[in-house]
Amino acid sequence: MPSTVEFPFSDDEALPTIPIILSYADSSVSANALLDTGSTVNLLPYDIGLQLGAIWDQQIVRLPLAGNLARVEARGLFVQVQIGNLEPVRLAFAWAKASQIPLILGQTNFFREFDVCFQRSQCTIEIIRF
Repeated sequence: MPSTVEFPFSDDEALPTIPIILSYADSSVSANALLDTGSTVNLLPYDIGLQLGAIWDQQIVRLPLAGNLARVEARGLFVQVQIGNLEPVRLAFAWAKASQIPLILGQTNFFREFDVCFQRSQCTIEIIRF
């Protein structure tokens, strides 16, 4: 049976964001994440990874980024993500060695784990977990 959580989508916001809680090892960080259907991967800014206690040199899987971030080094990092009252899920992130970038939830693997309905006319974002 699917579980659903809704978030407001303000007319003032140009881009859809939702509050999430990221957990890694024994640390948790609350942040707003951009829902980006055009992003191939989930993207984690460097400073958030450090706040979670991740150690850059221990992440051995290197991931190539594209577009504006093609020159930024990234490493793979699995993080538990809590969205509202839904069960936490383990998501794969490209942990970028840059802090001035948004936290992005993209196709791999956020949109594979959740269905998302942007109801702009009703000013809501609906997240569904099956």
